[in-house]
Amino acid sequence: MPAHAKGRRDAPNADKPTVDAPANPVVDGKNRIQIALLLDTSNSMDGLIDQAKTQLWKVVNTFIDAERDGEAPFVEVALYEYGNNSNAVGNDWIRLVSPMTRDLDDLSSKLFALKTNGGEEYCGAVIQRALGDLAWDENKKTYKAIFIAGNEPFTQGRVDARSASKEAHAKGIFINTIHCGNRQDGINGAWHDGAALGGGDFLVIDQDKVVAHIDAPQDKHIAELSMKLNETYLGWGARREEAVQMQKKADSDATANAGKGADVQRAITKSSSNYSNANWDLCDAVRDKKVDISKLKDEELPENLCGKTPEELNKLIAEAATKRAAIQEEIKTLNTARETHIADELKKQVATGDKSLDQAMIEATRQQASKVGYNFKK
Repeated sequence: MPAHAKGRRDAPNADKPTVDAPANPVVDGKNRIQIALLLDTSNSMDGLIDQAKTQLWKVVNTFIDAERDGEAPFVEVALYEYGNNSNAVGNDWIRLVSPMTRDLDDLSSKLFALKTNGGEEYCGAVIQRALGDLAWDENKKTYKAIFIAGNEPFTQGRVDARSASKEAHAKGIFINTIHCGNRQDGINGAWHDGAALGGGDFLVIDQDKVVAHIDAPQDKHIAELSMKLNETYLGWGARREEAVQMQKKADSDATANAGKGADVQRAITKSSSNYSNANWDLCDAVRDKKVDISKLKDEELPENLCGKTPEELNKLIAEAATKRAAIQEEIKTLNTARETHIADELKKQVATGDKSLDQAMIEATRQQASKVGYNFKK
């Protein structure tokens, strides 16, 4: 046995992490938020997918300033695509892209990989799949919502979409229908019925609307701090290298859409408790008590951490956690000033036309989450 491995096992209190919890500790399941996105990826829906790619972070950030009983919630998101000929006809052209997850980097990667391809859009079938496949929390106080977006009639397919919506509502899951087109076509196509029976909102968006983004003086600094946060991550486990690359890819995808505000919104997410990587980052894993430092083997660590005693590892983790917390607080402070600037600019503008995907979802989630006891500071 290598000397450093022996040192870990024999070190005093080696099995007790010494790192103080950084800001935004993970809360327990009683304040869970669960959202499933069901996106039509048929040929005509490129605009919808583009909006979803760039605005994922903004939707997650809706809950940063939410609390119930003095505690902040954490967010899980699931993703389906439907109406795509690339998927199996036996599955009604439906594919589960991601189950409920807090791994937002992985979710972003899968979202950016979506491609449109002509197919048949079966809303009832995809709602039914989401109800059956996903690990929905049975706690009645958990905010659970499905957002299904598309442009063909809501009633197509072998599964009765209205019945599927009623079933979801009976399970405490809000069904929100998002029709990509004009309001009357959505009503004629029974999208309104799905929301009415599912206890949610009937929303209308212009799928090809360019996502509105107001530049702020703080944007550049916030984006730069997002990159600095990455330096505080200390990998562990079998997928650490893959996870680091996924984090970089999600950053790159957001940066490529900086003109739509994706990079800033991702940075804000990364400064919050909703960005948690305990399955590959030692800071988050120690905070959440997911790892025993004394039992880590060299093959579970990157080369620069091999041979460290538990005391040495804990010191490095504590330093990284402290640095991370400081950067996160700086992002939050900058974002407060940024939001003040944006609010002032919005007062000068007159809102016209249909909402974008993020605007529609944010309004609906805030109203519905309030019904299960959440309060929003802003």
